[in-house]
This record gives sequence, C-alpha cells and structure tokens, in this order.
Amino acid sequence: MNNQTLAWLLEKDNPSVRYFTLRHLLDRPADDRDVVAARRAIMRSAPVRKILAAQNPAGYWRKPGSGYAGKYKASTWQILFLAELGADGRDQRVRRGVEYVLTHAQAIHGGFSASLSVAPSWAIHCLNGNLIWSLVALGYGDDARVARAVDWLAGAITGDEFDAFYASGTTGPGFRCVANAGKPCAWGAVKALRALANLPPALQSSKVKKATAQTVEFLLSRDLAEADYPYRARVSGEWFKFGFPLSYTSDVLEALLALTQAGYARDPRLQNAIDLMLSKRDADGRWGLKHSLNGKMWVDIEKKGKPSKWVTLRALRVLKAG
Repeated sequence: MNNQTLAWLLEKDNPSVRYFTLRHLLDRPADDRDVVAARRAIMRSAPVRKILAAQNPAGYWRKPGSGYAGKYKASTWQILFLAELGADGRDQRVRRGVEYVLTHAQAIHGGFSASLSVAPSWAIHCLNGNLIWSLVALGYGDDARVARAVDWLAGAITGDEFDAFYASGTTGPGFRCVANAGKPCAWGAVKALRALANLPPALQSSKVKKATAQTVEFLLSRDLAEADYPYRARVSGEWFKFGFPLSYTSDVLEALLALTQAGYARDPRLQNAIDLMLSKRDADGRWGLKHSLNGKMWVDIEKKGKPSKWVTLRALRVLKAG
C-alpha cells in the first residue's frame, strides 16, 4: 500500500470507502473524529440517498413481497447494498427496510426465502449468507430472527437435522444447491463464510463453528485461482472479474477476504489466488472494476473498466491481513 493509493482511498468524494479505509486499513477506532465524520457523510452520499429515495413508505423497494425477484432493485438487494456502503442501521428508513425484509422474507424454518408466497421454504446459501452478513453489519446481530437464520444456515451446511431443510432450495449439505443443478456451489460457500466469519460472539455456537470449518475446507479443497468447483456447465468467468457490489455471484477477491476474516490469511493454500490478485494490480497500485451491476440498480457504483476504490480496498485488506 503506497501513500498515493492510501490518499486516493481517503478522498472525501466516497465517504463509504473513506470510512472503511480508516477502520480496516488504518485501524482507527469507531469513536475517532474522522471515522465519525465519514460515517455521517455516508448517509448523505449519492448512492445511499438514491437507494433510500426509491423506498416505498411501507419499507419495501419496487414491489411488496419477499424482495428477491426484480434484481437488483427489490428489497433484499437494497439491504445488501446499504450494508456494503456502510449505511447507518439506526436510520429510520434503513430500519424500516430491514423490518420489512425480516417480516416478509423469513421462512418458517428460519432461513430467508427468495419467494415466500410461491415457495415458502425455498432458501439458498447465497441469499442467506448475504442477508445475514448485511443484517449483522446494520446492527441486528442480537436480533432473535437473525439468530434463527444463522441456525438454519449452519444446519444446512453441516447437514445436522437436515430433515428441516429437505423442501428448500438447499438440496443437500455441503452447499449442494438446486440453483446449481444439485451440485456444491462455491458462490454460496463464499457468501456463507462471509456471514459466519463476521458474526458477533453470542452467535458463535458449536454448530456455527462446525459449519464455518466445513465451509473453509470446501473452499480450500480446490485452488481458488482455478476454481474448478462443481458447476452444471463450467466455471463462470465472473469468478475472475473483480467487482463491486456483488450479488449472488462471487469472485476470487471476495473469497480471499472471507477466508482472511475467518482466520486463514496465512494459509499456504491461498497463495495462488493472492498471486492472481496481485497480477491484476496496475502500475499505480490500484485494481480495476471488471464486473458491474451498473444500469441494473437504483444507482451506479463507479465506472466499469476504471480503477476502483472498492476493489482496491478489498485487495489491500487481504494483503494487510496476511
């Protein structure tokens, strides 16, 4: 990390990146004056303002219901994007959106369903990993409904009490998923690990720890730089195109960050993926945005093909952890 790159990340035009840079690269405490100012500025930033401006007064986005269909303008996606941007979970509008999703997307078994009215128990790892991580990031880590979702996710990974999940989109333990023709899904594993690795201590049960260990071993059972995990056809090229924000898809960089957060930053099995990550760094010490949801969200985030503060921040967090 050179001084020019750090100064670039700390520019005030992107208070979200500035905030996370202060917190995760410079280790500033939450009550630091600059951190507090950046956090406040996030709520005034264009991405957060535009997302919240599109919210219905009832709390949902685009249309009532579970909030998955209508990528990427429906409710569950906005909760993910707001969390990614570092929005304040105490804001009334954010809380209204969270409460709507918790009320309308949580299935009877505790997991989150992509279509509660059509398929009440249809739940998959990527959606649950994304939402659990987001809800914890937005300050709902002590909510009983989140605890139920965590318990479902852990059980769906390990296979414990699997009869509770037989009718869901998760067709078997070990990340086998109906959306991946019943084969284990690496995208789902990354999303799950990101959630599990960032849970508050109160949610770190023995069941969760077992699920975390199994998730890590699944991801590291293959070379992340090759990603020859089982797919119904072939490895998606999106795995090798770094992007922000991501949705149900994942990439090498997000996988690396999740593994470092789980305590595996110095595992030698990460080296090929780290080398791949470094090979994508430009002469200025920055990484470009190669995968984008621009044109599909309520607001565009950065420009595809240009140096990305978000991707660079993630890459430097991985390097710092190692």
